[in-house]
This record gives sequence, structure tokens and C-alpha cells, in this order.
Amino acid sequence: MQSCKSLKIHFTEEKSIFIMEALTTVSTVTPPSITRAHFSNPIFSLSFAHKISKPHLLNITQYPKSTSTKFNVISPSVPTEAAAPPEEETETGSLDQEEKFDWFSHWYPLMPVCDLDKRAPRGMKVLGLDVVVWWDKNQNEWRVFDDRCPHRLAPLSEGRIDQWGRLQCVYHGWCFGGSGDCKLIPQAPLDGPPVHSFPKACVGVYPCTVQYGIVWFWPSTDPQYKDILKKKKPPYIPELAHPSYAFQTYYRDIPYGLIEKGGKFGQKAPEEDVLIFLCIPVSPGNSRLITVIPRHLWVDVFYSKWKNHMTQNLIVDSDLYLLRIQEEKVLKAGPLNWQKVSFVPAKADGNVVLFRKWLKKYAGGQFDWGTKFNGALPPIPPREQFFDRYWSHVVNCSTCNGAYKRFKALKISLQMFSVASVAIMAATKPGMISVAARNTIAVAAILCFVGSKWLSHFIYKTFHFHDYNHAFK
Repeated sequence: MQSCKSLKIHFTEEKSIFIMEALTTVSTVTPPSITRAHFSNPIFSLSFAHKISKPHLLNITQYPKSTSTKFNVISPSVPTEAAAPPEEETETGSLDQEEKFDWFSHWYPLMPVCDLDKRAPRGMKVLGLDVVVWWDKNQNEWRVFDDRCPHRLAPLSEGRIDQWGRLQCVYHGWCFGGSGDCKLIPQAPLDGPPVHSFPKACVGVYPCTVQYGIVWFWPSTDPQYKDILKKKKPPYIPELAHPSYAFQTYYRDIPYGLIEKGGKFGQKAPEEDVLIFLCIPVSPGNSRLITVIPRHLWVDVFYSKWKNHMTQNLIVDSDLYLLRIQEEKVLKAGPLNWQKVSFVPAKADGNVVLFRKWLKKYAGGQFDWGTKFNGALPPIPPREQFFDRYWSHVVNCSTCNGAYKRFKALKISLQMFSVASVAIMAATKPGMISVAARNTIAVAAILCFVGSKWLSHFIYKTFHFHDYNHAFK
């Protein structure tokens, strides 16, 4: 049995409500009634399955029977059915070391491969660790290094991959091979001692692998974990492993550590889909969400991937501010005392209660950042920065970044055509062109100008900032 099972919730009614909560610092749902061995990887993985009534790519071949644990935690027909209020839990002493969850002894997803560029390194933060992901063309593998050059601690993610396929620090030109060994120190004399071969010249290497089209890494550079992949693999998700399942991924950094989503009353459930969330702790108050979405080949023809991602952005935006404020209040009350300030009597809150109990039992109610952070949340930035889409998603998504550049090019083209049209009319003497032609050019110039202004607003609202006000939704 693999180390991590996916949580699968089956909807039996058309109307449904779904509420999920997972601290980014936990990123897993582990009901306390289940043994820890069943959920030993802190990646929150959630999949939905619904009865299918129309032809779909997923039903071409039947899936092998999944070993996923199934929970019927929602009663859609009675969405507000009351249950006995859970007993309040108060803070207790320190955790038993045998039961304490080790956050740094598990695989974590970093980034979908489709959004990585083999020509340039990519810097990322996970679990408070600064790492750099880059393509080793000599071994045809992705590598994950500590994002600091051992020379003067400059970020390697700001470097380049040289013509020999080595990761080069652009500060002083040090070059590193795929195993982390230093290949070149330009400042060292050729006839001097081989200082590049000294152990202190090497960069820290994290074990990594590619699974389900996503780069995963083990958050330790300790040599004892060099071959950890042979002993322990990333969590197995049977739906993604099946060859008949075609999917696409969505990625976004979100400025809160608590992830909680809710459906709407009367919302009709999809016919059949498998939706998987991978929630990764980044730093206090920040997390990363990778969503695996099934591909509908016919829909893809008429509905571009970037449009799908913008829809996902809107969904994430809807709860951003609410959850950030909620997280502050929970932290203020004390992570172990969240039930003192919350009232969760409905069955729809079942997952939340179970998750919080697991978090308390195995992690003391919160992620253990060690000496990296004190756990305090950063101040809430201005709304335009808080709801920013460009730096949290677009710049890292190859599809959305491509669409963004195309729209910008179109906007510039419209502006240039508008200016050129005005210039032509200004430079043309009366009588050289007909009145009809002159009017046509004028109308075209106006339309291009108006179109460029509308497109500028569309680009900003779609790819940069879209304030979400629930009062007007």
C-alpha cells in the first residue's frame, strides 16, 4: 500500500455542498479515526467522482479499482442538518515525539512540468526552503537545488544554464553539474589547487522526480536521502496513473495559509470528473495550489486552456480575503482552540473538524517551521497586490503567459494603427483622397483606439487584478 491515499467524496444527489479546509502548512486531510500509516504524506489530495450520463474521455476504459479511502461526509439533501456540537478542545501539553508528524520527511509537489522552461532555472519557495528547479540536459532530468551559490549565497535561480548544460551563477560565474558538484570557478587559477572539487564548493541537492506531469522533491539535502526514491515514492493517485485519463493542471500561489472552499446551494454537480487538489505550504500566510483538472477534448476546441485558468482564478479570488482574515482570527485565538471561536454543528463541517483534530493530534495544531519562521502572519498588503494574478499565476503559467503576450501585442497593434491612421490624414492634403476614404480612415482610427482601450482594461482585469466584491456578485 502506498504511503498516501487520496480522499474521495462521492455525491449521490444533484445538489451538493462541499467544504474543504486544509492548512497549507499541513496540506493533507487525515481523519483521526484513521491510522497515521494510511496518511503519511502531507499532501492534501482530493478527488471527486460523479455518475456519468454522457460520453466522456474518462469512460473509454474502466479504471482499475481504486484503493482510495472513501468518506461520505456530506448530506446534500439536508445541507444544513444539525448535528450535536463537537466538544470544545483546549490546548494540551507537548506532543509525543513518536506521534509527532515530521513535515520534512515526505515528498512535495513543486510545479507542473508544462509550466517549466528547460532553457532557464526557476526559483521557488516550499516549506520555507528556497529551491531552484532546472533542466539537466546532460542527464535529461529535472534537478532541484538549494537556491544559493556556496560562494557568496547569490540565488542560483537568477542564473542561467550554460552551453554545456551546467547551472551557472551569474554573480561570479561558478558552474555546477547535475549532482551538485562545482565544475568551474572562473577566478581560480588553472595551475593552482583544484578548489572547485572541495566539498564546500558543492551546492545542496534535493532528491526529485517527475510523476503525473509534476516535479516532486524531497525537502532534505542530507546525503542519506540521496536514494530515497527507491525506498519511498510520491503519493500514488490511481486516477492520474491510469492511461485513459487525460488532464490539465492549474497552478497558483495564494496569500493565505488556510484553504477552504464551499459550494452553493442548488449548484448542480458535474456528471463525472476527477478533481485533485495538491496544497503545498510555502511560508506563514502563503501556500501554493496545484489543481489537476480532467480534459474534455471537445470542450478544448472551443474553450482555451487560458480561459479555464481564468475561471479557476475567479474561484480562488472569491475567498482570498475572507480566508486571510479568518486565518488571523484562528491564530489569535490559538490554533488548538479554534472550536472556542467557531461553531461547526452541521454535517458539512465534518471534514473540517476531522482535519483539525488530526492537525492537533500529530502537529500541535500548526505547521512546524522550525527556526525558519516564528509562525507570525505577514501584514495584509493592499487589495491590488493581495488579489494580484500576474505574479501569483500568469508569469508562471506558460499558457496564460502566452495569451497575455498575444493580447498585449494586439493592443499595441491597434494603437499603432490608430496613430498611423491619424498621421496619414494629417499628412494628406485635401483632395488627395476622397471624402469617403477619409471618413473610413477616421472611423477605423477611432475604432482601433476604442478597441485598444477596451483591450487594455480587459488585460488588466483578466491577467493582473480583479477585485472581488461579494456584494455585487
